[in-house]
Amino acid sequence: MLRRLPLTQRLTLFFTVLGAIIVLGLGLVFIQATDRHFAELDRGALQDKQHLIDDIVRSANSVEDVKWRLGEALSHHDGLYVVVKDAQGRVLYQPENFEVPASALVQGGLPSAGSRPSVLHWRVGERDFRATTFLVTPAYDQAHPLQVLAAVDTVHHAHFLAELRRTLLLYALIAVAVSGVLGWLAAHQGLAPLRAMRTRAAAVSGHAFEERMPVDAVPVEMAALATELNGMLDRLQEDYRRLAAFSSDLAHEFRTPISNLLTQTQVALSSRRDAPTYRKILASNAEELERMARMVADMLFLAKAERGMALPNRERFTAAAEVQALLDFYDAVAEEKRLRLSVAGDGVIDGDRLMFRRAVSNLLSNAVRHGDLGSPVLVKITDAASGVTVSVENAADDIPPEALSRVFDRFFRVDPSRAHPAAEGAGLGLSITQAIVAAHGGSVAATSRDRTVRVTMLFPPPPATG
Repeated sequence: MLRRLPLTQRLTLFFTVLGAIIVLGLGLVFIQATDRHFAELDRGALQDKQHLIDDIVRSANSVEDVKWRLGEALSHHDGLYVVVKDAQGRVLYQPENFEVPASALVQGGLPSAGSRPSVLHWRVGERDFRATTFLVTPAYDQAHPLQVLAAVDTVHHAHFLAELRRTLLLYALIAVAVSGVLGWLAAHQGLAPLRAMRTRAAAVSGHAFEERMPVDAVPVEMAALATELNGMLDRLQEDYRRLAAFSSDLAHEFRTPISNLLTQTQVALSSRRDAPTYRKILASNAEELERMARMVADMLFLAKAERGMALPNRERFTAAAEVQALLDFYDAVAEEKRLRLSVAGDGVIDGDRLMFRRAVSNLLSNAVRHGDLGSPVLVKITDAASGVTVSVENAADDIPPEALSRVFDRFFRVDPSRAHPAAEGAGLGLSITQAIVAAHGGSVAATSRDRTVRVTMLFPPPPATG
């Protein structure tokens, strides 16, 4: 049940219960301390009366003298009651309308010879008595001490304690109510930053990602939460922007081959044609379908890489041998543009051999496609403590700085016209290369300066073998 209550109500209930416990506990302690204080006062008063009675009895000359002296000395003490009996139990002195209940006598009774003084307490109606008993030896008969009971009426103490209890109870009720209200105010105001954060979070949508949590306006305990939420919103905004751009680019990239397929098919169906024409149309359609199939495969690969792709076949291999195999494959294409392919350096990479080949192949494909006629294409491999660096550089037109920062984006091309033949690719090669390097735990960067374009991949050093 408590878990279903709102946090404000939980804190209010907690403050109220805590306030009630504290106030009632302090009231109980105060009442007990007051009652003990009154008991000490009564015992002190009874001790004074005991000394007074002891002096009176010791200075008396006879029984009659004892009665007369006690009457004269005690008649003016309001609330004091004294009972004196001789050794045979005969009452020598007792105020009118005062009786000691049998229950009180059972508690301690009148003392006998050799007994210690006792303290009695009893209640008759609304009157409360506290008494002490003791023995006094008169001067005229030292062989038979007198039995004395001295009692004080503590009704004024009882009235004070009753009034104190009522006052404390009223104060406790008011204090608990005030603590509950103040607790609600404190909880409500203390949780105001959370309500502000909820309001701003509710305003976030696919069209409004600008809202952020007020880090400076919240308590220190919530600042870390607000900062993390802002970071999450930043990541969501960036991912949403990339997804929107990806969807737009994807629609554009598929629109061209689908339009080509649809146009060629409609033209072919518009009239009867011979078998060679149909074969030519089907071959053209097959090229477009193959391009679309490669694009779908590349997008699936990137989607898998974003979810934390694991390396399927991890092993150690030398980078130079793999690069040289790729250079042999690209020799025929490079000869058409009179490009000179070469590799320098070597290093050991711990990773997936086929994925490494694909990453380097994408870079070589771009270098061969965009490189200047007759220029060299160099693959440089450097083995250092920070890892193995594989860079592919070629001579080509410089890439503008604003485009250089986006070359690894999906479907991005430096030429904004997008008017490229189908064989040039869909603009996913560098994105795939970046995903492969990231799967190996490395990084990739591109530079363009003085008609030299260089893409550098950094692979982490292989772990030490024990």
